[in-house]
Amino acid sequence: MELMYSSTRNDKVKLTASQAILKGLADDGGLFVPERIPALDVPMDTLADMSYQETAYEVMSRFFTDFTEDELKDCIKKAYDSKFDTPEIAPLVDADGAYYLELFHGPTIAFKDMALSILPHLLITSARKNQVKNDIVILTATSGDTGKAALAGFADVEGTKIVVFYPKNGVSPIQEKQMITQKGANTCVVGIHGNFDQAQTGVKKMFNDTALEAELDVAGYQFSSANSINIGRLIPQVAYYVYAYAKLYKNGAIAKDEKINVVVPTGNFGNILAFYAKNMGLPIAKLICASNENKVLYDFFSTGTYDRNRDFILTSSPSMDILISSNLERLIYRIAGNDAEKNTKMMEELSTDGKYAITDEMRAQLADFYGNYTSEEETAKTIK
Repeated sequence: MELMYSSTRNDKVKLTASQAILKGLADDGGLFVPERIPALDVPMDTLADMSYQETAYEVMSRFFTDFTEDELKDCIKKAYDSKFDTPEIAPLVDADGAYYLELFHGPTIAFKDMALSILPHLLITSARKNQVKNDIVILTATSGDTGKAALAGFADVEGTKIVVFYPKNGVSPIQEKQMITQKGANTCVVGIHGNFDQAQTGVKKMFNDTALEAELDVAGYQFSSANSINIGRLIPQVAYYVYAYAKLYKNGAIAKDEKINVVVPTGNFGNILAFYAKNMGLPIAKLICASNENKVLYDFFSTGTYDRNRDFILTSSPSMDILISSNLERLIYRIAGNDAEKNTKMMEELSTDGKYAITDEMRAQLADFYGNYTSEEETAKTIK
């Protein structure tokens, strides 16, 4: 049965996976979400013996149902190849009493390579499937690592152009150098005077500018996104949680169906949408949301109020220097009972007042999550 996607702000619109990937952001400013979370109906004993590529196919094929088997396997084969410096793609390492999933083996040494290596192939395949004649212009805001990974993924990909906006003084020196030295005739990098939230808001405004959309169409272009607001960025990230669990089981570190906690450092709340993996049936106990001093997510999980009205702090973990966590909207929509009207009201409050509060009933559904943060002093001490 085909899995359709709707907007978090209008559940009447139904798109296929390829259509949602192409658009990136819904016309109403909402994010695309699957109408239901498919079950991970593959036995754990089978998953345990799979390669990363095979696991990725099992996860993605359940979400991207309008892709043929050959199309999806071709995208996966092109994405997870020798540009990763280990054939395992995402090795699992036991150290200091915890297991670490190493997501830094891609070409830009950022975990974003895990999804941005496949997104260009999903996008081009989606364009062909939907008879799109326009070139795709990727608009992306970055707090550091998405930018380089997106530029590397889309560099010289035929039929695409990519424009990355980054906060001029809000990324690390090495991240800035990575971006501005990117090769590729179709790549463009813009440093803005402002922070990541302002860059991201600007990108969303361009997506929702109908006059600009019409002007682009006449010129033979259309926008899409490489941020985690694009469902084609998000679902490939679900795959590595399934892979990690299967490898823990294969190595005898956990028993079958034993629940594990997963710690995810996150700013834009994209990576921790691993809760989709939990919803698929993966035995995850707690999703631990780790923040830095821009602890808007920690405060949200502690109080039930999301409030971006605070000082924006530049830290030594700039990729988490975010006060507007875009992907949290997908979680809000889900705990609101997939109620687009209720979600829209809260997003409007965030836009006008800078905050919103969820109901007690919604808050009770956040039991899967635990939030905390680390200070700059603790960060430096731990690194040392």
